[in-house]
Amino acid sequence: LREKYGDVFTIYLGLRPVIMLCGTDTIREALVDQAEAFSGRGTIAVTEAVFQGYGVGMANGERWKALRRFSLATMRDFGMGKRSVEERIQDEAQCLVEELRKYQGGLMDTLFLFQSVTANIICSIVFGKRFDYKDRQFLRLLDLIYRNFSLISSFSSQVFELYPSILKHFPGTHREIYKNLQEIKTFIGHSVEEHRETLDPSAARDFIDSYLLRMEKDKSDPNTEFHHKNLILTSLSLFFAGTETTSTTLRYGFLFLLKYPNVTERVHKEIDQVIGSHRRPALGDQTKMPYTEAVICEIQRFADLAPIGAPHKVTKDTHFRGFIIPKNTEIYPILTTALNDPRHFEKPDTFNPDHFLDAKGVLKKSEALIPFSLGKLTHCPPPRH
Repeated sequence: LREKYGDVFTIYLGLRPVIMLCGTDTIREALVDQAEAFSGRGTIAVTEAVFQGYGVGMANGERWKALRRFSLATMRDFGMGKRSVEERIQDEAQCLVEELRKYQGGLMDTLFLFQSVTANIICSIVFGKRFDYKDRQFLRLLDLIYRNFSLISSFSSQVFELYPSILKHFPGTHREIYKNLQEIKTFIGHSVEEHRETLDPSAARDFIDSYLLRMEKDKSDPNTEFHHKNLILTSLSLFFAGTETTSTTLRYGFLFLLKYPNVTERVHKEIDQVIGSHRRPALGDQTKMPYTEAVICEIQRFADLAPIGAPHKVTKDTHFRGFIIPKNTEIYPILTTALNDPRHFEKPDTFNPDHFLDAKGVLKKSEALIPFSLGKLTHCPPPRH
């Protein structure tokens, strides 16, 4: 379709027209240069019955702005007198290393371990605690989260997106997704009540504590977005934004390192030179390890985890590349067209960390590295440069 119609074209999902954006320049022009016009959030029909426009992951307009500002500020505040996000990641990485050692070089399935690690980091931030990898409650939470990711990407869910107003009245995966999300909401709700009972206004322990304190501060404001429903659904959004993408990236990363031993050898050498074997890696090491950073960037590019980005909506009638896009039209950025753009990557079909290194071996930025989309609505981890 791109070859026939160009970088901007319309297709129909059921009865509704949606616009597809292809290529690095086109996607950036829409989601960055005209960010305000393209800042509406499109609907994901299979989860709409649960979120209903609440929570930072599914909100729009002023609600989204307020929740996003608070969430980002809270994450930053974890580094001020509290255990920072970096420390939580370091601790969980150490738990992963200890778990790997138990296999003594034998065969293992990394799927569960990487899921556990990423979910535990989110648990540490949201709930203020991590779970043992064999904890029954934690295992149930993992099962619900990853089962839903599988269901949402299934063929039946894609069909549901075409005709949701009709298919919602019939049995299908959308009902199982709803049931699973309700169980996760109940899990989060129990944790919120435990936090209420032990809340210390002078020492917020985690995201839920910080949110409860903000709720108390705004309790006299009838228009506040800081209420119980947004707390539950924002916490749920954080799990969905930070678990599957990260754990799947880790799995692909290990796969590529196994397949390309020459790359692994160079990464290992750089780690030995910069970090050694007597301390934990830290974020401050990032700028001293250009090759390792290039490998991480190439893993994200080559894995191409989200070929199509989350749907946006234009918030007003918008002029774009010679077209007039009517208000509320849904927009889908085709991210794979940027990640495989031959104008930015010499050999896009080849795994090659040199895509992100200059002739002197210095890390170079690429505006085409957008594995989790661009613009104001992006809440997945940003590309690394």
